Amino acid sequence: MQFAAALSFNQPEHFVEMAKVADRVGWDIFAVSDHVVFPEKIESAYPYIEDGKPYWPLETAWPDPWVTIAAMAAVTERLRFATNVFILPARHPLLVAKSVGTAAVLSGNRVALGIGVGWMREEFELLGEDFTTRGRRTNEAIEVLRTLWQGGMVEHHGKYYDFDRLTMQPVPTAPVPIWVGGASEAALKRAARLGDGWISVVHDTDELARLIGRLGELRAEYGRADEPFHVMAAVNDAGDLDAFRRLEEIGVTSLVSAPWVVYEGDPTSLDHKLDSIKRYADEIIGPMRG
Repeated sequence: MQFAAALSFNQPEHFVEMAKVADRVGWDIFAVSDHVVFPEKIESAYPYIEDGKPYWPLETAWPDPWVTIAAMAAVTERLRFATNVFILPARHPLLVAKSVGTAAVLSGNRVALGIGVGWMREEFELLGEDFTTRGRRTNEAIEVLRTLWQGGMVEHHGKYYDFDRLTMQPVPTAPVPIWVGGASEAALKRAARLGDGWISVVHDTDELARLIGRLGELRAEYGRADEPFHVMAAVNDAGDLDAFRRLEEIGVTSLVSAPWVVYEGDPTSLDHKLDSIKRYADEIIGPMRG
């Protein structure tokens, strides 16, 4: 099993130093989150909290994911990077293909595009994108991205995106994995039919096992049961090596955590973050790998 650190709610100026240490001590993935703006007044309900209200303050930093990933990739050698998650339908796929493809080239193919359909109508409206068609546009955008990353002259004629022959350079020299986030039935179907993997929200182990089982059923229905499939998961009831091995048995391929929160200390302190990254590698990642 691989180990991923979630950088949400951290100070962006800490990311580069954190990545250097994680790269050295054996972490596999750094995962960055995504929002473009937060209006002062939001009527949209955040779907993963019972009262629908975001639990972070408006002044929380949300750095651009691909600028952030490029900066961390430049000072690391083996650490991989993913978005958890990037709001794909809030942008035109031509722009997404350019940013992600460039990051893949500059990092030596160390990026994965984790996507979600988004929840904040206000953000979509400010970006000039239709909120009501976001799911269907996401499905088509995945096709557009893969077409563009093939290189050469390509074209696409769909319901939402249409362009004649063009070329976009540079393009990745290896396929960029697309991991689909979300726990709804629609998200699971999108992941099973179109994705190279799935990103969970926070679940307990039993619930995660059920969802991974459902993904297996769907992938079989779509004729994709034998294809490689990545499962990036966050859990709220696993805290020791036996629990982590159980996650591996049910199909988790990368486990998301935030060690600076797990270990006692000031989670805003860079020193504490670096110590936590090293301690987790010593106590969890190393023993899991024997």
